[in-house]
Amino acid sequence: MEPRSGCPINAAVEVLGDRWSLLVLRDVIFSDRRYFRALLTGSTEGIASNILADRLVRLVEAGLLSRGTAARGQRAQYSLTEAGIQTFPILLALGNWSLTWRPATNELHARQQFMHDQGSPFIEALMDDLRTRHLAAPPKPGPTPFERLEMQVE
Repeated sequence: MEPRSGCPINAAVEVLGDRWSLLVLRDVIFSDRRYFRALLTGSTEGIASNILADRLVRLVEAGLLSRGTAARGQRAQYSLTEAGIQTFPILLALGNWSLTWRPATNELHARQQFMHDQGSPFIEALMDDLRTRHLAAPPKPGPTPFERLEMQVE
């Protein structure tokens, strides 16, 4: 997929600039939803099945997700690629902006605030955990950063 111009911001917006692509990535990253049905039924924003199917194809074509092979009658699993994992700081920056300028539920606000307060080492650890989950990287010892993050919303 060739961008319309040589502008790096334009190239990123062409892949991530619609509302649904970022929300699909959010659900894969934070909720570990990796199957079509889980993404569809877990969408609090109510994504339509045809929109979800289109965004999954686009995200695979853009190299942000990979689609596992599935035999007839089996579900295909989607995994983040390294490029997909690198969208995490973008999602984090959007969430941090929203802490100040947009309303959110107390639970999700607390999770975002926790990530903001923990800083770069925690974000890098979250990204390493995503590499373990999606790219089969070896796990680090101790509780995972995502386990620590989930404790913030319980």
